[in-house]
Amino acid sequence: MKNAIAKRSEVPSGDKWNLSSLFPSEEAWEKDFSKQEAGISHAGDMKDILGKSPEGFLKVLAAYAEYLSLDERLGNYANLRVTEDEGDSSSRGRFSRYIGLATQSQAAWSWLIPALQALPDTFVDSCLKLPSFADYRIFLQKILRFKPHILSEKEEKILALQLETSQVSQETFSILTNVDLDFGSVKTAEGLKPLSQSSFISFMRNKDRGVRKRAYFKIYRTYEKHQNSIASLYAGSVKQDKFVAQVRGYPNAREMALFPDKVPEAVYDNLIHTIHANFQTLHSYYGLRKKALHLDELHHYDVYVPLAPEQNSHHSYDDAVKIVTSALAPLGEEYVSTFKKGVLGGWVDRYENKGKRSGAFSSGCYSSDPFILLNYKEDVINDVFTLAHEGGHSMHSWYSARNNPFMCYSYTIFEAEVASTFNEQLVFNYLYQNASSEAEKASLLAHHIDETLATLFRQTMFAEYEKITHAMAESGQPLTVDSLRAEYRKLLEQYFGPEMKFETLSDLEGLRIPHFYNAFYVYKYATGVSASIALSQRVLNGGEKERNDYFAFLKSGGSRFPIEALKVAGVDMSSPEPVQLACDSFAREIEQLGRSLKL
Repeated sequence: MKNAIAKRSEVPSGDKWNLSSLFPSEEAWEKDFSKQEAGISHAGDMKDILGKSPEGFLKVLAAYAEYLSLDERLGNYANLRVTEDEGDSSSRGRFSRYIGLATQSQAAWSWLIPALQALPDTFVDSCLKLPSFADYRIFLQKILRFKPHILSEKEEKILALQLETSQVSQETFSILTNVDLDFGSVKTAEGLKPLSQSSFISFMRNKDRGVRKRAYFKIYRTYEKHQNSIASLYAGSVKQDKFVAQVRGYPNAREMALFPDKVPEAVYDNLIHTIHANFQTLHSYYGLRKKALHLDELHHYDVYVPLAPEQNSHHSYDDAVKIVTSALAPLGEEYVSTFKKGVLGGWVDRYENKGKRSGAFSSGCYSSDPFILLNYKEDVINDVFTLAHEGGHSMHSWYSARNNPFMCYSYTIFEAEVASTFNEQLVFNYLYQNASSEAEKASLLAHHIDETLATLFRQTMFAEYEKITHAMAESGQPLTVDSLRAEYRKLLEQYFGPEMKFETLSDLEGLRIPHFYNAFYVYKYATGVSASIALSQRVLNGGEKERNDYFAFLKSGGSRFPIEALKVAGVDMSSPEPVQLACDSFAREIEQLGRSLKL
């Protein structure tokens, strides 16, 4: 174990990503930066030829695609270099220059989308039938869907000018909860430790119940002091959603949020209804948790502490690659060999170094390899799952870029969450099947159950809360601190069931969820994990057809809307079946954990 965090300059090249498929050198980046800069002055020159002829239309689309492609490459390189060491002034300067250029470029091309939507339908339809427009057909069809909700040029300009003020609620909430609020410290066996939004979950996982309780009351008493201000911020965010939906002619804010992905509201409602139908399973888990922790009463601060002892494990990065590639074997030779070659050969920036961005992500672009940032720890089993998760994103991008034109290769978050959690499902299955002891199996099961609960059930609860609060605002009901807390408490009691004893402060949790300021987003986590569970079981229990169906989904990229893409894979998210399948799997795992813990 190293005693000090390495400087970026001390990290061996084999542990760093190789960005040469983006740009072979900083000089090459500068050359293309200058090229993009020079193109700004010509972006507006094409307005006059857009609707004059199919040839002119095609020329404009090609120029726009060239601009977007180069912007993607410049931005990815600049961002990735910043994440290597956020204190590096050279990388910071490069990224700042890119943002400035991107802003200018976007402004120069801002005329195009409104102009496209203003073109006569007959002209556009005739162009779309031409073979020369094949690479742009899906892009145009998706853009033109928004035509009924586009306003006049003057009205669009007013909305654009209002965009900055529309972010005030979210920005103020973030500053208040992450900077201004002082949550103090919590007494632990190791002494006083600072409490913050980020550290709260660590306290909730502490084996000492007294520590958990002190942290819980401390954070929520702080929120209670500011509850009226925070409730007002959230109400402002909901009202903003209502305003934009009304102005653009959507029936409601939820319909507006689902429209870009062409997701019917029935998908959202099916998710909520199916989870409600499986409350008994969820409540049985909390009953098992109460028994496993030997508690007379289960409190809200008892729901995150691990139920089974976490096993001591040590997996080098190479070990993790072996585990993940073994787990992914059902996907076949091409997937496994490509993944292995990538994660061992330059896709991954593996370990922590001074100044490196925390967490993990996958990034890349159409004309480059995908890249993965990790802060891999050899003694943290969850980091093996993280490699599989981010690898799922990267392989999704790899297949998408090789099977679609640039203008329709980018897939939605709805789909992205499927490809990543699908890999996690396969890794869990592999580790569980190859566990060396019952204790290891129990630890894996407990971890997997908690992950599923957090993604499937908890995110659905959040999604239901967003539906309720927006419906209240749209029907003219005031969103006050009392009404918001009352609605959230109802959901807490429904989802956690009779085994849970809540505090007076418990419903303040609804005031500390940052996702609520980006409305109708979290449901995608629940639908994503439902689809990935269904698809992983389909592939594991199926044959070549089921595997090929899954690859058809990966290869579809952005060429289909997400519901359609998942149907190709063999899962119909417009029906309750995938969510029910995930709930059934969750129920089986609870029974297995109960047997492992001898409860």
